[in-house]
Amino acid sequence: MAKPTTYATPICIGLSILAMIGIILGWLNHNALILIILLLPAVIYEIYRTEGESTKWASWVMLIVILAEIWFIWKNVSFDLANYFGTSEQYVGGFWVPLGDIKIIAPIVMAVLSGILFFRTNGKYTKWLAVIIFVSAGVAVYIINPEIIKTMLPVIIQQGLNRYY
Repeated sequence: MAKPTTYATPICIGLSILAMIGIILGWLNHNALILIILLLPAVIYEIYRTEGESTKWASWVMLIVILAEIWFIWKNVSFDLANYFGTSEQYVGGFWVPLGDIKIIAPIVMAVLSGILFFRTNGKYTKWLAVIIFVSAGVAVYIINPEIIKTMLPVIIQQGLNRYY
């Protein structure tokens, strides 16, 4: 059953503004934790808006990932997944994701999940939220490690083009 849309537009506008504030404050303070915390309401609303089995699953996993990321950054947890898995990349949600420090991987996984939500949903508000999460996750990765964006962006674009076109 479709969720009511009476207040969806103002809620999505508010969440967009909150995410933009998080992006600006996170960027200026070189602190991804601010951005991730201010992104949390968008992820929670995404859970409410999703209805399909795969989209509901993706949004719940995203909540787990964002809560884990808050904990990783807050506690300054460093764990190299590339060493743990013995490989430099892992297949996640149809994309090959480069592995590294867990604080970088969580927003990358969030971006992949938001891509899944964007392409597998018909709801305009769910797509809107997926874009907010995707952009914010990308900025969070850049705040944590600007060098990884230079390496990953061409790979992501190429994989996206190969997958959907």
